[in-house]
Amino acid sequence: MADATNPIKQFEIHPVFNFDLNGIDLSFTNSSYFMVLSAVLVTGLLWMAMGRAALVPGRAQSVAEMLYEFVAGMIRSTTGNEGLRFFPLVFTLFTFILMGNMLGMFPYFPAPGFHGFTFTSHIIVTFALAMIVILTVMGFGIYKHGLKFFSFLFPAGVPWPLYVLLTPIELISFISRPITLGVRLFANMLAGHILLKVFAGFVVMLGAAGGGLAIAGILPFAMAVALTSLEFLVAFLQAYVFAVLTCIYLNDALHPGH
Repeated sequence: MADATNPIKQFEIHPVFNFDLNGIDLSFTNSSYFMVLSAVLVTGLLWMAMGRAALVPGRAQSVAEMLYEFVAGMIRSTTGNEGLRFFPLVFTLFTFILMGNMLGMFPYFPAPGFHGFTFTSHIIVTFALAMIVILTVMGFGIYKHGLKFFSFLFPAGVPWPLYVLLTPIELISFISRPITLGVRLFANMLAGHILLKVFAGFVVMLGAAGGGLAIAGILPFAMAVALTSLEFLVAFLQAYVFAVLTCIYLNDALHPGH
């Protein structure tokens, strides 16, 4: 009963199989499992959809092409056609995060006895994804523009004395990008799943109490159903927001100072 109503239990990391290398714990965990599973499912589904591409697409091919155009349109609208060179990165991040968010919505996926897990509800995972974005931005920006990439620290058209104030603000803003990018995804997924678990816990406790309290459990059950529907929307929106912000940051690498 305690595990059934504990809203934090779902975020615990457990080893799927243990592996120790000279005192270093390299165990393959449930978090690692769901990250690998997400990558495999995205790759497999896209391969099945496009493996036998036809001039007149079927349903699976149509969905894959719509997904492609959705991400490509997102990149064009924020960075222009020049940004399409980053399509593999943005597409991978979007589909990987989206699949991970969706898998976390199924409590016993992929099989009974194996509890579902949302790896995007862990700050270390989302921060690592954010660091991939920021390091790509910095690496490409310096590669293409050299030291001119850092011109964003000195906004054009500003009187020189104001740089004493604006430059530290711009620097802090840039440094905070991976933090805010990672925390936004982590916090939204964490909060949503905790709220779902709380209402599900109310249903379990009221049902176990019996009598009139069991009938009262209809209300939290209805709330849990409604929140589940909302959480599916949030799962998509958070993947979308992460991808859009990635495009915006990549635009800074392509066009520094704008």
